[in-house]
Amino acid sequence: MRQTILVTGGAGYIGSQTCKVLARAGYLPVAFDNLARGHRAAVRWGPLVEGELTDRACLCAALVKYRVIAVMHFAAYANIGEAVVNPALYYRNNLAGTLVLLEAMRETGISEIVFSSTCAIYGIPDAVPIGETAPQHPVNPYGETKLAIERALHWYGAAYGLRSVSLRYFNAAGADLEGETGECHDPETHLVPLVLQAALGQRSRIDIFGTDYPTPDGTAIRDYVHVLDLALAHLRALERLRVGGGSLVANLGTGYGHSVREVIATTEVISGRVVPARSAPRRLGDPPALVADARVAAAALGWRARHSDLETIIRTALAWHERHAG
Repeated sequence: MRQTILVTGGAGYIGSQTCKVLARAGYLPVAFDNLARGHRAAVRWGPLVEGELTDRACLCAALVKYRVIAVMHFAAYANIGEAVVNPALYYRNNLAGTLVLLEAMRETGISEIVFSSTCAIYGIPDAVPIGETAPQHPVNPYGETKLAIERALHWYGAAYGLRSVSLRYFNAAGADLEGETGECHDPETHLVPLVLQAALGQRSRIDIFGTDYPTPDGTAIRDYVHVLDLALAHLRALERLRVGGGSLVANLGTGYGHSVREVIATTEVISGRVVPARSAPRRLGDPPALVADARVAAAALGWRARHSDLETIIRTALAWHERHAG
């Protein structure tokens, strides 16, 4: 009988890709999702439990029914602009919802969790690449809620024996290598799908927010990580916990970055299409560069990004967007 992992947010972009990776590794992934921002069609590798993260009874019932041995926690709102204008939504869903999940885990005797964290907890970095011990000063409510969850996991570990791995993503991008899952948000705020939509004529143009940064071409640089690499990191984190490994915090990134103009240029080469673009003012709080120091993940999890070259990211994302155009 396959061991069962509860995957909160399992109908979402990264959660659904991780469900596929878990199934191929011999686990049964049970997606727990309210489908407010996830997609029913993305749940293909195990059952779906529709429920709210704040519904403790529903969570406990799912954990017991499926004999869950560990949790992967992706469920969160992640639109930074929305978080700034409606922080209550983010504190209620991301933070309060996670605390309910942790209580449901305690009630049902589950002591292992892999948490989807973010580089947004670092805020504006003093230097790059960014290591896990860099100052953590989030500049928006999204990053604040993720940091608060990391701190809760630490104290729950000290008090209750919870063991956790918090994975701080840099910029998730790309699509499933076989075209089964991809990135689809409403509204879309991430650069790669926005550039692809402009290339495919699904939007009139792409706005380049800031062309006067202290970077080689004046545009912001980000560390893009393929969604499959992120999913594989979650599997490695689960394996660490299953053999009794201790709690861990680790960055997930490539250690190098690409500028907005590089993403546009690569998309034009791969797609054979022009990407209409215009310059726009910088957005408040956007740092010139965010690049990960991912040596902890390499040492502790045996993980490194293997599918995260920009060409693979763009090629897989383009194939998915073309397939789902309209």
